[in-house]
Amino acid sequence: MPAHIEQFLMDVWRVTHPSPLPLRIFIDADACPVKDEVYRVGLRVKAEVWVVANSYLRVPPPAKMQVVDAGPDAADDWIAEQTKPGDIIITADIPLADRVLKAGGLALSAKGEAFTTASIGSALAQRSLMEHLRSFGEVTGGPKPFSQADRSRFLSALDTALHKANRLRAAAPAAAPSQPATR
Repeated sequence: MPAHIEQFLMDVWRVTHPSPLPLRIFIDADACPVKDEVYRVGLRVKAEVWVVANSYLRVPPPAKMQVVDAGPDAADDWIAEQTKPGDIIITADIPLADRVLKAGGLALSAKGEAFTTASIGSALAQRSLMEHLRSFGEVTGGPKPFSQADRSRFLSALDTALHKANRLRAAAPAAAPSQPATR
């Protein structure tokens, strides 16, 4: 059978037999400037949206709030433990993005940067270098202020990630959906 016909039949199958796995978006909520955008998109695409932080934040229904213990990596650890293939994680934390990618998830920064297996190594190296310079008292400056262009870039990257997540979920073997463990 020609490849284009086979691809067409697979696309028809995916549309008529949706994945039993829920589409999930996790937000590493520490200072995330795009939570409202994720809530709106999550509602539109009927995704489970989880907001994870070490203190309570008000979230609109049907988004879910997960409060974790205080600690530098508690939210990151909880998100990494829950990540399944096709889950989307919004984070500025590069080590968390690395863990998410290794679990088969998709990781985006709030500025619309999609972390990939090809880019995460250099991002980790740059983070390590900047940390080293700061330890010597080198002033490296902070990030640029969040702009409307960043917000637009994020929404575009989220749309791309949603399409990719749907493809990953459709290709995943049928399994009973699992709920993240709450504490």
